[in-house]
Amino acid sequence: METNVTGMDELLAGYAAGSLSYPAQALVGAHLELSGRNRGYVSSLETLAGLDLEAAEPVALSDRDTALGAIFSTEDPFVGNLGSGSRESLSPVPALPRSLQAIIGTSLDDVAWKRLLPGVRECRFGEIDGCNTSLLWVRGGRALPSHTHHGAELTLVLQGGFSDDDGHFVTGDIAFADGDVDHKPIADKGEDCICFAVTAGRLELTGPIGRWFDPFIS
Repeated sequence: METNVTGMDELLAGYAAGSLSYPAQALVGAHLELSGRNRGYVSSLETLAGLDLEAAEPVALSDRDTALGAIFSTEDPFVGNLGSGSRESLSPVPALPRSLQAIIGTSLDDVAWKRLLPGVRECRFGEIDGCNTSLLWVRGGRALPSHTHHGAELTLVLQGGFSDDDGHFVTGDIAFADGDVDHKPIADKGEDCICFAVTAGRLELTGPIGRWFDPFIS
């Protein structure tokens, strides 16, 4: 399952147009690597965009050498930005999608996880292009505290799956949440759930226990 169809179509259209924030663009690219469900749709959107470009009048590129150098540069300011904290071994994870490697690195073995709650770990990568980015690791069968969001959140499942009031999400699925959503995701039993999240605002815990923990984990 994925986020609602209208929201997903808008997200994919933004990806094809290159208008999403850098982390959201990477998240959708990883979704397309992990799941073939929307590849044809995005390919069609990119083809249409290409036809529009062919019909457009050419415009001279200023400072051509500098622009080409930036495009083909192998350096990336986000590589290796893995946070800090205690390390904890994970269950085996397939290779990370290439779209996320500039943010996360090439392997989850190098991620420095921080303990949020029993059975819940997080690695924050800080603010990138106006969005907060993080990895979340939840033990199989463990539930996150009830929470809502100050702003939109996109969550891509990299391993395992989880369920909430909106349905069941598995590897490659994207879940969408905002201030209208108050949910309590529960990781599937039998396998740890690992997700990549991009948020435009802070998370707010809403349950009685969560409200007590909120100042410590926000």
